[in-house]
Amino acid sequence: MAAVRREHSEDDLAALTDEGLVALARTDTGAVAVLYRRYLPRVFAFCERRLPTIEAAEDATSLVFTKAVAALPSYREGAGSFRSWLFAIAMRVAIDANRVRRPMTVLDDASEVVDVARWSAPAEVAEHAELVRSVHTALSALPTDQRAIVELRMAGLTGPEIAELVGRSLASVKFAQFRAYQRLRQLLAELQTKEASHVDP
Repeated sequence: MAAVRREHSEDDLAALTDEGLVALARTDTGAVAVLYRRYLPRVFAFCERRLPTIEAAEDATSLVFTKAVAALPSYREGAGSFRSWLFAIAMRVAIDANRVRRPMTVLDDASEVVDVARWSAPAEVAEHAELVRSVHTALSALPTDQRAIVELRMAGLTGPEIAELVGRSLASVKFAQFRAYQRLRQLLAELQTKEASHVDP
């Protein structure tokens, strides 16, 4: 006998936790849509930081959600949060995409990550593009493990979720994150000094 597809209102679905939505997603396509809208910006931002072009990030994001929807029946509550499960998929997709495309610097296309609608003045757009470029440069200079932890943190994952994803203790993740932030501050300060020296006569 075919499963009955029950539909819930969008407001009811939006009020549910991730786990509640996952439970409904097997019979309600609206629940899948809410999960998609809830995590699309964060998954895209994560992929964008790990891949060399906007197009690659868009492709990877699409693949992440395709794989997640296909694997939803195998998701088991209690084996970790849905968010950490989703970002485990995102990490694997990004790693595979980089293997296929061969590692490339994110600097080449960092200037494209500008939401022009947020600013009216060209100077603000240029300033934002420069900030994005600086952050990408600093991130790419971090050790691989520290970079992964920072990028997952930027995607909104908690310490325990990151520890589960990277296979390390929470204490180890916190220490690596602390070291990474120290190094990022140093790298960003060096970049600002270098840029200022190019501007000054």
